[in-house]
This record gives sequence, structure tokens and C-alpha cells, in this order.
Amino acid sequence: MIVGLIRKKRGFTLIELMIVIAIIGILAAVAVPQYSAYRSRSYNAAAIEDLKNAEIAQEIYFSQHQTYCSNTSTLIGATYMLFLSRGVTFTIDPIQTNTYSYVMRTRHSHGDATYIIQGPGGSIQKE
Repeated sequence: MIVGLIRKKRGFTLIELMIVIAIIGILAAVAVPQYSAYRSRSYNAAAIEDLKNAEIAQEIYFSQHQTYCSNTSTLIGATYMLFLSRGVTFTIDPIQTNTYSYVMRTRHSHGDATYIIQGPGGSIQKE
């Protein structure tokens, strides 16, 4: 008689599974956009750091040649210790270098902004 009253419960009900799937869906809907924003910020940070390093390389070049470099390939490498992060593009506005000034830009291929610095001692700005 007691054996008939005891029922072994096996598995989950359909309602329990639907609730768990709904909770996972809500968490994913919140987490994925945040993750994308964090990735974009990290790519932008790499572009900013490379621009800071390019400014230092420009100053080293200026101390040796009394003019600023207008060729990106001259600054990149072991001579002026400018090594770009993977995915970062670096450009120099060649018009400004003869006036003892420069305009440099960096952008990461996966980032969402271009960063610019104008002249020695200039601040980095989002373009």
C-alpha cells in the first residue's frame, strides 16, 4: 500500500524548462550588447595608445632631423620604436610637417572612432 503512494519524480516539467529558457534569453539580451561595447572600447584604447607612441616617435625623429616626419613607414619599426597594434591604421598629414607641426590619425579596424592629435604637445581628440 505504501509502495503505491510513493511516486518517483523524474525530470522537469515543461513549464520549468520554459522558465529557465526565458531567464537565459533575458540574460543573453543584456550581456551581448555590453560585451560588444567592451570590445569596441578595447579596440579604441589600442588606437589611442598607438597614437601616443607615435607622438613620442615623432619627437625622437624631430630631435635627430629638426623637422617632423611625414612618412609613416619611417617611424614604424625598431629605429624609432613605433610598433602598431594589430588592426590599427596610422596616417600622418604630410602638409603640416614642414611648419614644425603635424597631424596624425589612428583607427582600429574594429573600433568605432578615429583619433587625431595635432602638433607637439597636442591633446588626443576623437574625430
